[in-house]
Amino acid sequence: MLRDNCYAFDDCACHATVLAAFGLPMFVRLLTTCLLLLLAGGLFAQEVSDATRAKDARRVKALLRLENVDLDTLPEAQTSLLRYLETCRGTDEYITLVRRFKLLAAVPELLQLAADKGEETIGVEAMKTLLDFGSNDAVEKELCGMEEAQALKLLSSLRLAADARGNALLMTLVENSERGMPLRAAAVAAVGCNPAGQHLLLLLVEAGTLAKELNFSAANALLSSTDETIRTAAGKHLALPVTADTKPLPTISAMVARTGDAAAGKRIFATTGTCLNCHKVRGDGKEVGPDLSEIGSKLSKEAFYVSILDPSAGISHNFETYTFLLEDGTVQNGILLSQIDDEFLVRTAEAIVCRIPRDSVTEYKKSAVSLMPADLQKALTAQNLVDVVEYLATLKK
Repeated sequence: MLRDNCYAFDDCACHATVLAAFGLPMFVRLLTTCLLLLLAGGLFAQEVSDATRAKDARRVKALLRLENVDLDTLPEAQTSLLRYLETCRGTDEYITLVRRFKLLAAVPELLQLAADKGEETIGVEAMKTLLDFGSNDAVEKELCGMEEAQALKLLSSLRLAADARGNALLMTLVENSERGMPLRAAAVAAVGCNPAGQHLLLLLVEAGTLAKELNFSAANALLSSTDETIRTAAGKHLALPVTADTKPLPTISAMVARTGDAAAGKRIFATTGTCLNCHKVRGDGKEVGPDLSEIGSKLSKEAFYVSILDPSAGISHNFETYTFLLEDGTVQNGILLSQIDDEFLVRTAEAIVCRIPRDSVTEYKKSAVSLMPADLQKALTAQNLVDVVEYLATLKK
């Protein structure tokens, strides 16, 4: 496990990158720390006595009382610290110690925490520590190598950190047309959580270079800004859609702050909202999109609003829409359930499962547009939406 934490030193190209970034003294120090981490892992894998654990704890407490500690001059204390870290992985104490002693070799572990617990305090603190360490390149590399679902979790930690030091990598993602729309929309939301990022977004909006599919995310970020000049400038280019009562939709942050009526939301979900046409809840409904029976355990209220109001920005993994162009010129859209040598199995928006012969398909590709209907807010008031989200939040294990 600790071997993974030292991946940054396992090839020559990375040696050169680190050497160029930090210089020879820092490179040697990083390499030494990695080797000590490996040693600590080996020691911990063996039987560690209660006396050793107690001694490690005392040494760590003593180190915390010192100012400007140079661990390289205290090898025994350093070994105790690294061994002690193995006992508190994944905790607030782990983050505190890594940050306090600037243990750059812990970057992979911090990345994992930020991704796994992106909407929890510990995940956000892990991301803040990465930014403290100037590890933006490591974060960007991790995002590039992740599946979209995992990358979205990592972006949650960046959004909640609301730290301008992450803006550059977020803006790169916002403008990267090769990445999926859900990821780019999440990057817009993240960069829009701090004033400097809002100014960067506004520049794209005013220049007309922001992808139109991202306008809803940008409108939510900019029209909820605490800076009146940003709200006014953004309002000249962006507007939130109107609801069933012809009133403008409040921003997502404003709706998250409201409390709804879950019982009313359940009725709306099954009737006006037409949600059961595509989703199952504890056996009721149709199986087009994800089963929502336990969705309240998985998503935040903010994520619910994004999924409802901007469905193409919140497409669930395994529920992406595919478009099939057939030889006779017709187009078939649906969720790809499976594909074998001679056919595709596709579920349509009407919950009908179709078999499409492979030899009848001229072209097929993943669509950036969700199968879930857009503009649902036109059939609902803002309070209806708040009530539905309140109901969804109750659907837990």
